This record gives sequence, structure tokens and C-alpha cells, in this order.
Amino acid sequence: MDPSGKEVVLITGCSAGGIGHALARAFADNNCLVVATSRSRGSMADLEQDPTRFFLQELDVLSDTSVQHVLSTVLDKYGRIDVLVNNAGVGCVAPLAEIPLSALQHTFNTNVFGSMRLVQAVVPHMASRRKGKIVNVGSIAAMAPGPWTGAYIASKAALHALTDTLRLELRPLGIDVINVVPGAVRSNIADSTMSAYNRMPEWKLYKPFEAAIRETGYFSQGTKTTPTEEFANKTVAAVLKKNPPAWFSYGHYSTIMAIMHHLPLFIRDFFIRIALKC
Repeated sequence: MDPSGKEVVLITGCSAGGIGHALARAFADNNCLVVATSRSRGSMADLEQDPTRFFLQELDVLSDTSVQHVLSTVLDKYGRIDVLVNNAGVGCVAPLAEIPLSALQHTFNTNVFGSMRLVQAVVPHMASRRKGKIVNVGSIAAMAPGPWTGAYIASKAALHALTDTLRLELRPLGIDVINVVPGAVRSNIADSTMSAYNRMPEWKLYKPFEAAIRETGYFSQGTKTTPTEEFANKTVAAVLKKNPPAWFSYGHYSTIMAIMHHLPLFIRDFFIRIALKC
């Protein structure tokens, strides 16, 4: 049992170069004990050098066994989990009419069911204490869906909806639920997304759009992308409030995408077709 009284924060998807890694450092800088997880400890090697602030665990969000093992290990070590941050996720670029269903399923398995697997695992513990916070990391892209990233956007839209429901259902149990919605934030997700894209089959109907599809994979990583550390610091400050917001969005394109969400569809479609070349 941890005697320090510090908040114990479990974060998924903490590989170096990503949002989760920056969130881990920001929570630690705010006097929290951070359980940083990813599928490989090697991807978080730099955090290993500070064992007083970081406790590293390998975690596969697709595995019930892996999730239960990590939760048991954390509870044995610290006695509690105060904050769960569901950050682990994968990108997916492909036209929906030709995407292999296996790729679509993998996107939902990771981004949606992976998050829910952690939620269901941690809620009984938090409910027993009538205290806890669950943070689900969505995407501003879900506010105004465009072409070529439909699988990813749909998975994040589903996570947003689940988060809204969880917020209402878990409130009587003393658990706060926060929907964190990044805009265009600097990370390595584009590289991993395009690595997966290179393993896609050759398009038949959409071959003329190949250049536009590839360009979309890097759309969120332009010159005005919000620095990862800036996003992490703002997010952690919001999450650690006594009464955290239900919805927290920050990063480049956040405001314009929120506006786009409320535009008539024919106007929204017009701008998106121009921006994403479809």
C-alpha cells in the first residue's frame, strides 16, 4: 500500500513519441505516481530511469488476461487506482468501401473495446472506494467526419458516445468520467498509421485517390500542430481538478472542428471535400 497519498494514475499507450508518454510525464510532474503501460516496456525505456515516479508495465488492451494481471499488480503495489487514462489507440487510413474488414475490426477492438475492457476492469475497485476518475481520449476528427479515415473516426465517435453514457452511469458510484478530445497534437501516430497503410491491398475503385489518401494520413501532423507537452500539461491540469470538466478539448483545429460540427451538412461537406481532395 502506497503511504504517500499521491494520486495513482494508470495510463495506456505510453510509447515514446506519443500523447500517452507526454501525459505520463505531466502527471508525474504534478506529484502523481504513474503506472505507464504499453505493449512493450522497451518503448518506454526512458521512464525506467525514474522508478520513484514511474512504474512500468507491459499491457495489451486486447487481452483480458493482460489487463487483469496489470490491475492486480498495481493494486498489490499501491492499493488503489485513482485515475485511469485510456489513451492506447491505433489510426487507420483506408476508403471504407475497400478496407479489409480485419483492419476495421482491429481499429474498433483497440480504440473502443480495448478502452471498455479497462473501464470494466477498474470500475469495481473505484466503486468500492466511491472515488475515481476515468479519462477516455477521443479525437476532434469525430466532430466533423471526412473521407479516408472513416474507420478511425467511427471508432472515436463510438468512444465519445460510450464516454457520455459512462459519465451518467458512473456518477452515482462516485466516479468522474472525462472525455479528452485532442485536436492536431504532435505525435508518432501518423508514422504508425502509414506503416499499417502500406500493408493494405491495392485499391481498385480508389486508386486515382492514392495521393490524397496518403496525404490524409499526415494531415494532423502539419506545421501548426500543437506540441505534445503543451497538450499534456493542459489536459492534466483539467483532469486533476476537484471537479473536472466532462469534456476537455485542446489543440490545433479544435475550435474550427467544433464550428464545423454545427454547420449545415452541405456546407461542411463542401469545405471537407476541398481540404481532403475528394
